[in-house]
Amino acid sequence: VDNDRRDLDMNSKDVDAEKMTRFIRMNELRLVTEYNPVTAIGVMQSSLQLHLLLITDKMSPKYPERMRRYRAAAELFKGKILFILVDSNLKSNERTVSFFKLKKSQLPALAIFHAPDEEQDVLTLDEVSVERVQDFCNRFLQ
Repeated sequence: VDNDRRDLDMNSKDVDAEKMTRFIRMNELRLVTEYNPVTAIGVMQSSLQLHLLLITDKMSPKYPERMRRYRAAAELFKGKILFILVDSNLKSNERTVSFFKLKKSQLPALAIFHAPDEEQDVLTLDEVSVERVQDFCNRFLQ
């Protein structure tokens, strides 16, 4: 995951197939997956049914800091929510932005989507912070 090594303690007596499978599932995905035509199929077929999208302009000078905070928040929900980056500058992502009824003037925004029932919520924001992402996710989960 994101060039960060994670190890499962195999010396522990309580490691079974279920725990090993969970470890692999939690660590096989990047903390944040960039949405594009290549990754779209994998995103839709993910075992995680809850997707959180950060819809932002990758060319913005604020982008590196937004992503740092978004990744930090993703760490808190690993294995529960699939964190996705949607670059609002890509023409191929216009349908995704319009799906959440957002205009470019409302970006950056967070959009959370529960795949099975298509329940969703959107939060426009000026600044991405770990706390705001965490609060938004927790409210939706409740």
